[in-house]
Amino acid sequence: MNKRIDSRKLERMGKALGDPCRLKIVEAIKKKDDWMVCMELIEMFNLAQSTVSHHLKQLVDADLLHFEKDGRNTKYKINKESFGEYAFYLNSFLY
Repeated sequence: MNKRIDSRKLERMGKALGDPCRLKIVEAIKKKDDWMVCMELIEMFNLAQSTVSHHLKQLVDADLLHFEKDGRNTKYKINKESFGEYAFYLNSFLY
């Protein structure tokens, strides 16, 4: 894992995780511990497709989620390496 994190990437991560709805999305994907499609999140949170897609795009742009096209669907999974970099950065303030 790369221990240094780019300041722009750090900013995008912080902004992406600063939204309560995006935090819930990340937690739901983490809990499943596998790929999750947008429709599952739409049903889980009773949000419009466009709203969920917007939140997912922010999380992908911040490099917090991996995504893959699966036919007409897009599936998402936690980017553990990026979360590790973010956690390592935050942890540096403890010592």
